[in-house]
This record gives sequence, structure tokens and C-alpha cells, in this order.
Amino acid sequence: MESNDAVKRLSALAQDSRLAVFRLLVQAGQEGVAAGEIARALEITPNTLSAQLNVLSNAGLVVSRRDGRSIIYAAAYDRMAELLLYLMQDCCQGRPEVCAPLADAATQAACCGLPNNVNA
Repeated sequence: MESNDAVKRLSALAQDSRLAVFRLLVQAGQEGVAAGEIARALEITPNTLSAQLNVLSNAGLVVSRRDGRSIIYAAAYDRMAELLLYLMQDCCQGRPEVCAPLADAATQAACCGLPNNVNA
């Protein structure tokens, strides 16, 4: 992953509403959530939500698909995994005890179908 891609993804998450949207989508899983449901769950107006989803989409953190009249949004788990791997690359300089909590979190996230090997 290039540094500017990491900055773009982190910047997209560096706002309360966008972070809340992304976390909701991560929790929802690969099935995703309709835009209207996201707006209701987070009490965000539709036009504001649209802008937030656009920023997340441009950063590559969410994907969308049409289902009838609804647009379903889901977290882009592969892109999220790339970012996490980039942030943890060369972690701890040979001191695994420092990164043990992060490794535990990554193991827990693996249950959600994150790719096992994403090129960093």
C-alpha cells in the first residue's frame, strides 16, 4: 500500500459521522445495510449520509450495490485489511509481546471473513 492511499483512508475515517457509518457497516458484515437504515440507525439526514458515504467510497472503504430500489452499502473488508496491515507492518521490531493485543484483535477479526493474506 502506498502512503498516500493510507492517508486517504485514514482521513476518510477522521470524522465522527463517517467513522460511525463505517463501524456500523463493519458490524453489519458482508451483507451490508441499506442507506435508509444507516440514516435511521445513526440519526443522520439522507443528504449528509450521502456525502459521508461518498467520502468513504472515494477512499475505497465502502462498496455499494443496488437491490431493487435500495442501495446497499458494505465495508470493503479487503481495503480495511490492507490499511490495518500497512499500519502494523514491521510491528514491534522483534518484540512480539508489544503487539500481542493487536494480534489478538486481528485473530478475532478473522472470524468475519477478512482475507488471510493481503499484500501490504
